[in-house]
Amino acid sequence: MQLHVLAAAVAAALPIHGTVVPGRSLGGLRIGDPAQRVAAAWGTRYAVCHGCPRTTWYYNYTAYEPQGAAVEFQGRRVGALFTLWSPTGWHTVQGVQTGDPASRIASVYGPLTRLDCGTYVAYQLPRERTLTVFYVYGEKVWGFGLTRRSLSVCR
Repeated sequence: MQLHVLAAAVAAALPIHGTVVPGRSLGGLRIGDPAQRVAAAWGTRYAVCHGCPRTTWYYNYTAYEPQGAAVEFQGRRVGALFTLWSPTGWHTVQGVQTGDPASRIASVYGPLTRLDCGTYVAYQLPRERTLTVFYVYGEKVWGFGLTRRSLSVCR
């Protein structure tokens, strides 16, 4: 029994090299997942944002370092998922990864709507009720997001 509990605790962590499936999932989580599913998949080692408009959990690879991913809730369900500070190894199933030139996004997904978010740009790929977001900073793919269409893509 103790070994089973230990295995579950080890398995529940933010993926080191997360995968983004456009319109479906980010790091194995989906829009609409309940908070319990998030904790089961990514664990309970997160920080809660105190200045965010909605409950947001930050998962950082290293304490006090910004790199990782976040979950924003609408009520008790996931409303948005996004990476933080260009985590190495995150990629889409079609092969776009953090650190790629921004031009790679259009070469894989075609022209996308561009949104200026101040110091960075967000390219939006619409799918049914969600937007898959490619965050670009300094002409490089900085990160990814998956959000309900009703929420802002700028973070």
